[in-house]
Amino acid sequence: MTSSVRRNLDPFLPWPLRHLTESIVRGVNKMTDCIFCRIVNNRARAVIVHQDDQATAFRDIHPVAPTHILIVPNKHIESVNALEAEDEQLMGRLFRVARQLAAQEGIAENGYRLIINTGAYGGQTIPHLHIHLIGGKPMRYPMG
Repeated sequence: MTSSVRRNLDPFLPWPLRHLTESIVRGVNKMTDCIFCRIVNNRARAVIVHQDDQATAFRDIHPVAPTHILIVPNKHIESVNALEAEDEQLMGRLFRVARQLAAQEGIAENGYRLIINTGAYGGQTIPHLHIHLIGGKPMRYPMG
């Protein structure tokens, strides 16, 4: 919450409500600052290849292979570490979208790679859970 609003509201709100309000505002700020949330909500440009009520997929702006698509939940989830039990079905949906896109892109038969980076050491650069669908050429081994 901005400091002026917080100063004006604090005297009138009991602690639990003040804490809840601050949490909501922090969550909204994360979503409005998140480039992937802006893409999902059509407030930032991307080449979208799939969108439904749960997931959005778009081409990576720095592709590492002929096919490089990012698949994101429409719901803002920072990383695998932030997943809750209620997100299990959503994660299954993301993997089904990956499978559909691999077939659509013509890379399913020869194979592809799905990558989820988590945290700084895992290579996550955008704090919104996403799956990289990469294919169209042989992948290098070992990873890492």
